[in-house]
Amino acid sequence: MATHTEYTVWDRTTRIFHWVNILAMLVLIACGVALLNAGALGATNDGKILLKTVHVYAGYVFAANLAWRLVWAFVGGPFARWRAFLPFGNGYVPALKAYVSGEKTSYKGHNPLGRLAVTALLIALIVQASTGLVLAGTDIYYPPFGTMIAEWVAAPGVNPEDILPYDRSLVDPDAYQEMRDFRSLFLSPHVTNFYILLGLVVLHIVAVVWTDNRHGGGIISAMFTGRKTLKGKPEDGEK
Repeated sequence: MATHTEYTVWDRTTRIFHWVNILAMLVLIACGVALLNAGALGATNDGKILLKTVHVYAGYVFAANLAWRLVWAFVGGPFARWRAFLPFGNGYVPALKAYVSGEKTSYKGHNPLGRLAVTALLIALIVQASTGLVLAGTDIYYPPFGTMIAEWVAAPGVNPEDILPYDRSLVDPDAYQEMRDFRSLFLSPHVTNFYILLGLVVLHIVAVVWTDNRHGGGIISAMFTGRKTLKGKPEDGEK
């Protein structure tokens, strides 16, 4: 009979990142959905500006939290590092095949299939944060690019600091249109990636619940406690 052993897996920083990321994303999703449906909701310009302001500040938290997680992947605990969750390295493909076949399913860190999912999520998070930081400047002239955008669209003799969102009285029409064309290069990927990210999040939740029920280990509770309880020897026991 296989014994159950408790292992410390997720360090505190990794757990904090996870929950801050969730909270920031909930705010971003709520504001994003409202903005995408602003016309149907009858939102005024002031209402849109308020939504975008909250969206941007939540985006700053989201981006800063993500940036710190990327740094932590170099210096954090063994299960937080790049080599622990990127779908590469010696033996990864055989391990993936063994996991999918159900032959070897006990892992302290991310299982081989989970590593694919985490990598896809990470890429989507980076795309969303990067495009969002640009859009913050084109929408409501917020950092890190808001000052440059305002200088770009300001009419001759106008102080860029006096330009307000949705007020075109102080902007050069041609420069403003150029800015809007530039904005579209980031808006389309931002919106498309929003739906991709939503799909990945739903898939992630379903996969975690399914894996926890099928193979055990306490995957969900581990993101609170940092510890997993596994039956038998884990495949990544060397970490």
